Amino acid sequence: MIASLTGTVESVDADSAIIDVHGIGFLVRMPSSDLAKIHAGQEAHVLTSMTVSQDAISLYGFLSKSSLDLFHQLLKVSGIGPKVALGVLSAFTPTDFARIVRDHDTTALTKAQGLGKKGAQKIILELANKLVLDEDDASASAASAAEQNADPVVAQLVDAMVGMGKDASQARAAIEKAIETLGLSTPLPADRDTESAVLTLAFRSTDRRG
Repeated sequence: MIASLTGTVESVDADSAIIDVHGIGFLVRMPSSDLAKIHAGQEAHVLTSMTVSQDAISLYGFLSKSSLDLFHQLLKVSGIGPKVALGVLSAFTPTDFARIVRDHDTTALTKAQGLGKKGAQKIILELANKLVLDEDDASASAASAAEQNADPVVAQLVDAMVGMGKDASQARAAIEKAIETLGLSTPLPADRDTESAVLTLAFRSTDRRG
């Protein structure tokens, strides 16, 4: 069982990414929301779940434990397979999903690709009493959403550091300090050299403190 991968993102497609780990490329299917946070050449830490069928062995990846946990919960719902579960995670954050289930909002849930009304009703029925909305996760999601709106490049850099095992608040502080040290202004431009310079300095500062 492959529980996680840490390596270099080789490529990113519409529904998957290839993660190079010591020269071996792993094809990992991921939610579109997670794929939007990574790019080729970036170091990433991806939590994984392996599924085995008659036709193939597939690896599904997530940048957060809450997304991985939700994926596993969705697979326990009768009639829901990995493809639909991934569609749900592409459409909603775990916090948003928990609220939709709590509110029994079938219409909202059918916005997930590949999920019809009947399937949405089944998910809500089977998970209504099993999902617990963690207030810390809710606060983190709200903070992340606000940061994404304020500066999407900064949010992406913070996510990259978190993916490499750094604490979210520590990563955010290190990124902000690196931007200040380099004399850059926000919002940051979507420029590979700028992103690399900020990340390198941020990692150095956290490593010195560690």
